[in-house]
Amino acid sequence: MLTDLPNVLTLSRVAAIPVLIVLASLRTPVGDLAACLVFAAAAITDYLDGRLARSRQQFSDLGRMLDPIADKLLVGAVLIMLAGDGRLGAWGLYPAIVIMLREILVSGLREFLAEIRVGLPVTRLAKWKTGVQMGALGMLLAGNSTAALLHISWLPVWLLGTILLWISALLTIVTGWDYLVAGLRHADGSARRKSGGEAPKIHVS
Repeated sequence: MLTDLPNVLTLSRVAAIPVLIVLASLRTPVGDLAACLVFAAAAITDYLDGRLARSRQQFSDLGRMLDPIADKLLVGAVLIMLAGDGRLGAWGLYPAIVIMLREILVSGLREFLAEIRVGLPVTRLAKWKTGVQMGALGMLLAGNSTAALLHISWLPVWLLGTILLWISALLTIVTGWDYLVAGLRHADGSARRKSGGEAPKIHVS
């Protein structure tokens, strides 16, 4: 149900998007810090909703649909906002493009596989990718202005965020390729079933 706590937490990520965008658009140290905190809280709900769903046995098709949508909306909105404000820089723009393209690729694969009633499991590496990506975006939202506000200006927050974004982009390429190969194998299996052949067994790890 929509009112189940895991689904409420998932929807809170969507609700957080306009709040953090407004805060980040202020372009003030306090606004950047507040945007980072809102984003961090939203990222934590990505972990909590799945954990609660498992502990409470509150699994639903609605939750499985909403969770990846909320994640992609949150990440996409932050990346576009950072790029539009020129806060990614030349070096940060390229990994952002890779990340956005991967999200579109995986969304397309999931839509196709749903039509043939095949699920695309989330791999452990993909979970690591998400964690690194969330850390990178949080740092980029905070920026060096937050470091100065907190009197830790010696810490290159923006640079660290950019480095993490590149690491995330590399993990994105690896996991995106894994998903693409798995999707193509499932597609081939679907074609074989239609022609009377035996479908291969696929396991993505």
